[in-house]
Amino acid sequence: MNISLSLFLPGASGQRVKVEPEVSSYPGQTVNLRCAFTDATGIQLTMVTWIYEPKEGERINIAVFHPNFDPNYPDSPVKGRVSFTPSPPSLASPSIQISEVRMTDEGRYICEYATYPSGNEQGITHLVMLAKPQNSASIVTVEAGTKPVVVARCESLDGRPAAQISWVTTANGNGTTVSKAGADNTVTMTSEYRMVPTAADNGKDISCVVAHRTQVKPESFPLKLAVQYAPQVTIVGYDNNWYLGRTNVMLTCQATANPVALSVLWKTLSGEMPDTVQINGNELKVLKVDDAVNTTFVCEVKNRIGVGKDQVTAIVREPSVNPSNAGVVAGAVIGSLLALLLVAALVAVLITRSRRQQQGYRANGGSDMKTRIFGGGKKASKNGTGGGAGSGGVGGGNNNGPIYVYNESSSHQGLGEKNNHHQPLTMGGRPEVVATTPTAQDILLSNELDDAERRKFDELEAEERYDHFSGGAPILQLRPPHDQDDIIGDYLDDDMESQRDGSVISRTAVYV
Repeated sequence: MNISLSLFLPGASGQRVKVEPEVSSYPGQTVNLRCAFTDATGIQLTMVTWIYEPKEGERINIAVFHPNFDPNYPDSPVKGRVSFTPSPPSLASPSIQISEVRMTDEGRYICEYATYPSGNEQGITHLVMLAKPQNSASIVTVEAGTKPVVVARCESLDGRPAAQISWVTTANGNGTTVSKAGADNTVTMTSEYRMVPTAADNGKDISCVVAHRTQVKPESFPLKLAVQYAPQVTIVGYDNNWYLGRTNVMLTCQATANPVALSVLWKTLSGEMPDTVQINGNELKVLKVDDAVNTTFVCEVKNRIGVGKDQVTAIVREPSVNPSNAGVVAGAVIGSLLALLLVAALVAVLITRSRRQQQGYRANGGSDMKTRIFGGGKKASKNGTGGGAGSGGVGGGNNNGPIYVYNESSSHQGLGEKNNHHQPLTMGGRPEVVATTPTAQDILLSNELDDAERRKFDELEAEERYDHFSGGAPILQLRPPHDQDDIIGDYLDDDMESQRDGSVISRTAVYV
């Protein structure tokens, strides 16, 4: 069986000898080499000769056919394996076949016609012997250094034709490929990848790609570089906040190495390890920070290649604020500020209310009567006498105080005195005169205020009605003129209490 890779075309342009330019075959197979004369009009074909021309060496006749004689096969490397086909042959189609082809059979095969009167005409076929190579790739373990070395090797063994090898990697290097003649005319291709290895190159991807005619697609061999290096060490965990009394702080010694680390050693530059330090492998734990921890910690990691180390200088600080009480302190400060703000607001409100009450109130207009009650005893009876111990005198321990009524309809009588049911109080059968002294309210409620002040008090009157009053000053209670049954007066009289100095105060009012 042979593999033809081209059409059956004339051997050369303008020539009439028809052959296949190239035929390929694997060792041990049978290959057919076809030949024909396309147009013999006016030409006499005399003889056909097949000639073998090796890649290196001289031309050799391997098969001769003359119509008047039997086929002849001279001595050659293919004698005994070459023959005309079909048999018997003809001048029109003198093809040959070679059985059990060998790698050494590769070369050029020439079909040559002897003609009259044109002379000799020929066509050439290239026989290509194929051998599928054995491909492989491997990593070369190296140590990190400063000179280029071979870090990977790829090989295509006993192939025909020679394989093509390439490298795919992000490493900074280059490949070098060499060929070597193998057995039975095969070729072995070897490629080496060289670079200056560093610790960062360890584990990088590198692939060897082999392309060959016998393969449907290139064969790839993915690998990882193996670079050995001394440990690279880093200490983590120090936050620059080691204060006196802090507990359970930890340092961790992290190391990368190839091969793996054999040992981890903690020590200090001062030579002594503090008593509050516990070591567990690559971890160093400080149970409680004290002055002895104010030192430089060193971590050393060793492997077969060498030793790597790192160090951290711990600075012990004075504690600024106890971290456990920080939240409590912050809460106390914020609470105090809020309390101060609240007290200040309350004081401002109370002062404002007190000033407004000292200025007094005025009527909103018309002929309405506004009654100011400044004290009182028990409610007077319907017959004009105060209720209490006796019907003709002042009862209980309370004295009925005067009730001042401001009548806006009278500009001359702004203040009038009124007792219960407009009857004077009597003591032992004699009328008792109650002295009245004008107060600040009396003056402010007079018509001496200008229009601007009147409008001001009108607004205060609307905003500070007693049913909405919530200030901290004494509560002033008004008895409307239409309270005929003394319902409110009842409450007021019961609420008032006389004092030893002759004054009368309320039991329920709030004072500041």
